Amino acid sequence: MENNNKQSGTQPHMAEIVERNIASLLEQRKQEEQHKSAQDRIADMITRFAGSMAFVYIHLCLFGIWIIWNLGWLGLPPFDKSFVVLAMFASVEAIFLSTFVLISQNRASIQADKRADLDLQVGLLSEHEVTHLITMVRAIAKKMDIEDAYHPELEELAQDIRPENVMETMDRRKTEQ
Repeated sequence: MENNNKQSGTQPHMAEIVERNIASLLEQRKQEEQHKSAQDRIADMITRFAGSMAFVYIHLCLFGIWIIWNLGWLGLPPFDKSFVVLAMFASVEAIFLSTFVLISQNRASIQADKRADLDLQVGLLSEHEVTHLITMVRAIAKKMDIEDAYHPELEELAQDIRPENVMETMDRRKTEQ
């Protein structure tokens, strides 16, 4: 079946829940994009442009012409012999660019925190559900007198894990190192 899909160029069918989750995530991102302020949109546009090769090429041309002109290689009168004005422009530009990048990174960090919180909640829910499934399957296995139902590790796996206990253990281990 897998070779058939590769040869025919068709994609294997994804579960409906996966399709729904993808659509939901895309809709969420679209909503976030629509609710951005004008300032955030401008900061993103500037950051995106400043991180492009077009930005690099433009600067290579502008700074190259500036330097060649002021070295006198074009036969034109220099207007910035010591390149102080060029240095000032570059410094001011760097200040603004770093500010725009920080604005974009701050917003990206907030979004990452939201997604991490969602991921944690989904993980905790999944863990809770798996714990209940282990308990039920273990009870069925005991009724059917299956030997693995008495495996000592299953007793531990059937216990709900408290996130605060996990965090405390992680913190304690970090301080021990």
